[in-house]
Amino acid sequence: MSEPLWMWAVFLSVVFFLLIFDLGVLHRKTKTIGIKESLRMTLFYIVMGLAFGVFVWIELGDVKGKLYLTGYLVEKSLSMDNLFVMSLIFAHLSIPKEYQHRVLFWGILGVIVLRGIMIGLGAAIVSQFEWVLLIFAAFLIFTGIKMLIMADDDDVDMSQSKLLKWLRKYLPITEELHGKKFSVLLPHAQNPKKKVRYYTPLMLALVLVELMDLVFAVDSIPAVFAITTDPFIVYTSNIFAILGLRAMYFAINEVIARFHYVKYSLSLVLIFIGCKVFAPEFLDIEKVPASVSLSVTVLLLGGGIVYSLFKTKDKSKA
Repeated sequence: MSEPLWMWAVFLSVVFFLLIFDLGVLHRKTKTIGIKESLRMTLFYIVMGLAFGVFVWIELGDVKGKLYLTGYLVEKSLSMDNLFVMSLIFAHLSIPKEYQHRVLFWGILGVIVLRGIMIGLGAAIVSQFEWVLLIFAAFLIFTGIKMLIMADDDDVDMSQSKLLKWLRKYLPITEELHGKKFSVLLPHAQNPKKKVRYYTPLMLALVLVELMDLVFAVDSIPAVFAITTDPFIVYTSNIFAILGLRAMYFAINEVIARFHYVKYSLSLVLIFIGCKVFAPEFLDIEKVPASVSLSVTVLLLGGGIVYSLFKTKDKSKA
């Protein structure tokens, strides 16, 4: 690791504080999160993520500061599809809004650990086999082109999910909720005197959210590694983008249709990042400057957001 341990300690301390503050203070009691509260939380987490970017900029220089911001923006944008799938999971399992934050909170804890493992493995592989970055880049270009072609294909039927069917087949799952509990002890079907551990739909939703994040990580982690191979920048930008994901969910879920065209700009960002890795191989340059990566990312994503809001202004009236 090129960064000193004290910087890792600062990062982990901030993340620990945010999680404790969120669950122990803001949401100690089960309740429905409204759009206004969600927007305030989202703004708070964005400010914290950008503030950490300023910290990186001051301590590690402007190049790594720009790389952090680029990684943060890309991961934040890729999370939009993650939000859409979360919405489908909750709707299909009939999870009430007052329990959704609980699922997302524990899901985020799992994501922090899983992303750490995946990024650690990725960093170890890239450090030993630098050519793996070219595979990442080719995958990003392929993914970007695929997203560009299939951007209008939003039809997802959770009832046909093979993963969901497998989980229901091999896990003892109750049909109904039991408050905010993830599991309960209930009488055995054949032997009522015997208690058996059953999992509630909340646990099923949590497992699906975790597994879906692994699927999305296949896109996001190569994308950030194509921006920078520094594990500190990759991990911190990923985690700060994900931390505000559950806060953003409750607001974006209501207006997600208004950001439809962001998919097109995001696909162009992935293609650009992939091409950026190949650029030194074909152009007479050492590498694409961090300022160029950040500028192009901001312009493409910003343009996608503005165009989406303009094209869907009639929906806002509805």
